[in-house]
Amino acid sequence: MPVLAARDLTPKLTAVIVASALCLSPTALLAADEDAAPKGAAVTVLKAAKSCFANIVEVSGTIIPREETQVRPERMGLKVAEVMVDAGDSVTAGQAMAKLNLPEGGSITVQAPVAGVVSASTASVGAMASAKGEALFSIIARGEFDLVGMVPTRDIQKLQVNQTARIKVIGAGEVDGKVRRLSTTVEPNSQLAQVFVGVTTNRRLLVNSSGRAQIKTGQSCGVAVPLTAILYGTAGTVVQVVRRARVETRRVETGLMAAGQVEITSGLQEGDIVVARAGALLREGDPVRAVTASADAK
Repeated sequence: MPVLAARDLTPKLTAVIVASALCLSPTALLAADEDAAPKGAAVTVLKAAKSCFANIVEVSGTIIPREETQVRPERMGLKVAEVMVDAGDSVTAGQAMAKLNLPEGGSITVQAPVAGVVSASTASVGAMASAKGEALFSIIARGEFDLVGMVPTRDIQKLQVNQTARIKVIGAGEVDGKVRRLSTTVEPNSQLAQVFVGVTTNRRLLVNSSGRAQIKTGQSCGVAVPLTAILYGTAGTVVQVVRRARVETRRVETGLMAAGQVEITSGLQEGDIVVARAGALLREGDPVRAVTASADAK
């Protein structure tokens, strides 16, 4: 009889156990899942996103007049009677610049052959002037300047006439420009080629002042991450990705760089969760707790 009684109770006990399991609250089940999940250090992460990078060639050089015209009288043995313009003045074509006395009496007027800016003047009242002597005035034709600099041969191949540039000139700030002329030869010792970048501005520029041009040669768009997410080592260039709460090390190829962002040409996809500040303390397979970076942190 006891054995039979025990057999009769077995189905009832099984039903009670199943019912108890079904009555577990969702909170209890979630806690169980969390206990099973790996625990680790909290790391700040962000999603790899697409970004566009401008391909820039930098040219450092000197500001020079594009065309400079020397002004002299056509006759010999003249004397300066009056000077009407000074260095730094802007002149128009045909404008009177000086009056000269003739040896036999009377006078002639020296006029500006072109419009531009007077860059130098030797004219002074009482001084002699002649067609073969020192120029009375030098005029920067039309007030046009070039930035003349040298670039490596690898960069000269990227440049083309009319490419736009942004030029920072010492003492004058930033101005616009365009590639105007490219050298067809290379300096044999340095392997540098000469570039002429035309300057577009109404500002007064100083001859021989220094400048730096950034010439945009193209644009590349692709996946990008912050420079802080990149690790350089014996294994190559890598980023650390968080997948299923664990660290994965990805070897990547990098491209252009701008404003603290690095273009990733291979090894990473848009949307991958990347450790924002990669470090040697994190290793392959380490459990981590991902904390998404705020917009300001990026």
